[in-house]
Amino acid sequence: MTRWMLWTLSVTCVLILTACATSSPDVVQREDAQRLSQVQDGVVLTVRPVVVGGSQTGIGAAVGGITGAVAGYSGSGVPREAQVLGLLAGVAGAAAGNAVERLTTREDAVEIVIQLKGGERRAIVQAKGNETFVPGDAVILVTSSGKVRVAKAPKIAP
Repeated sequence: MTRWMLWTLSVTCVLILTACATSSPDVVQREDAQRLSQVQDGVVLTVRPVVVGGSQTGIGAAVGGITGAVAGYSGSGVPREAQVLGLLAGVAGAAAGNAVERLTTREDAVEIVIQLKGGERRAIVQAKGNETFVPGDAVILVTSSGKVRVAKAPKIAP
């Protein structure tokens, strides 16, 4: 029972930590609020779905390794055997935790190719947000703190 509780706790911790990270264009980071951003007008040329690979911060491996080591060590009453089991289970837990972290931090995204008013073209990859882009859409590129996001151009009333 203790092993299942430790495993559940470690998976929950990894999921909670990875849920905190987002690259959604609909979420503005605190350090980007109240900053002047550069805006460029453009037109969408192409849109294609892509996947942004998951991150490997080491948190998943650490949680998995510790959980595995504790669970493995408690799996035997013989001290020497418990140490070996703890080591092996720790290594396996670290590998599993790393894989879980990579899989849970993957993100569906889009690559948008845009032609700017001056004729230059830009390609931007951003997480899928609330807006859907199709070729021909008028858009704006918003650049702030070295990050670029695409949004639909506002409609100007006559």
